[in-house]
Amino acid sequence: MRVLWICNLMLPQAAERLGQEPSHKEGWVGGLCSVILQRQEENKIELHVAFPVPAGLDGCEGSLDMENHVLFYHGFYEDTAHAERYDQGLESRLGRIMDRVRPDVVHCFGAEFAHTLAAVRCFGKPERLLVGLQGLCTVIAQAYMADLPAKVQKRVTLRDLLRKDSIEQQQRKYRIRGEREREIIGRAGNIIGRTEFDLFYTKLWNNNARYFCMNETLRPCFYEGIWREESCHAHAVFLSQGDYPLKGLHYMLCAASGLVGRYPDLEVWVAGNSLVRYDTWKDRLRISAYGSYLRRLIRERGLEGRVRFLGKLSGEEMKRAYLDCGVYVCCSSNENSPNSLGEAMMLGVPCVAADVGGIPSLFEGGKDGLLYRGYHTAEIEYDNICDEEEGSMEVQANRLAEAIYSLWEDGERRAALCAGARRHAARIHDREANYRRLMEIYGQIAEGG
Repeated sequence: MRVLWICNLMLPQAAERLGQEPSHKEGWVGGLCSVILQRQEENKIELHVAFPVPAGLDGCEGSLDMENHVLFYHGFYEDTAHAERYDQGLESRLGRIMDRVRPDVVHCFGAEFAHTLAAVRCFGKPERLLVGLQGLCTVIAQAYMADLPAKVQKRVTLRDLLRKDSIEQQQRKYRIRGEREREIIGRAGNIIGRTEFDLFYTKLWNNNARYFCMNETLRPCFYEGIWREESCHAHAVFLSQGDYPLKGLHYMLCAASGLVGRYPDLEVWVAGNSLVRYDTWKDRLRISAYGSYLRRLIRERGLEGRVRFLGKLSGEEMKRAYLDCGVYVCCSSNENSPNSLGEAMMLGVPCVAADVGGIPSLFEGGKDGLLYRGYHTAEIEYDNICDEEEGSMEVQANRLAEAIYSLWEDGERRAALCAGARRHAARIHDREANYRRLMEIYGQIAEGG
């Protein structure tokens, strides 16, 4: 069986071959690739991976020796810095790759990308096309401004002006990508999802598509190691992202201000580059409106010196941050199936998460950690219940703070929740079970069954 993956990032091994900087994002794709290659004698899959490359590398292709097996790669040019733009040339570029590969199955990772729409449009066999859902841009756009003050929503810094990337413009970009996403799902013959949330939207936008439920395989390093209370920073809160409003860092800062009186050693750790750096004139020119707002919250809430941006982290560095923190928090205003939550659960880290989007399908509050009532809006069809308090950031922050406090104050319960999270994650992210499920899906699609 010849399978063509279309991904939004090149595999690290291909990046090294092509002289490009490898990305640490979505490392689970590389993990899944390794599992398939290790079992190639059994599954008989010839795996091809296509991914965006700079213009100078358009059309590059080759093979990689991975796990003593061969992986074929194909590069196509795409302006990934402007994901909201649709380049008609993508259809001919991907069409040429498909003509050379002649795949039995085309598997696109993510319905929010321009190249996925191009693949859907140029591949004439929707019954052989599989689209894996990640985030849902339509709903992300609706939740993007969650509880940001109106002045912050409309503020534009010099950086935002030059990049045409203000908060309102960011939201508009997600709306544009959401329109593409609905077309992709509407035209795809097969969909992979893993939550009640993405199942709902699949059926809403294309009730004729075959929906396959399959959990995700994490990066290999997260299948070893366990969080230990005696070796962690007891009152360090870790967020795996915080670089745009949807991830809810503003909620966490407000919650932290209510916790710092009880925990004088409290710190907030955020993976990724600093949004609030303001040391040099270049920093001041580069700061975004959201970064400026976060700076103000840190100052007004008395959190100076307590918020640390950890920079871009590899898988091993992320793992170290999970093991060193006192709690992992997912306080996004919307998520489908955050792998970071799965990684934390797999390591047995104390976890607190908002009950938004697909999170309740993956994380059982009271068994794996603590869920709190997150941002819900009547604009989101999936959950149209909205009470009079939902518009207040302080209400959200107080719920988050109370969940963290409850977790930190009850050691016996915390230990039970951490053990429960490990058991649940081991079942959801079981590499063998997920591999077998994917082989079943590919087999059904290739056979037309």
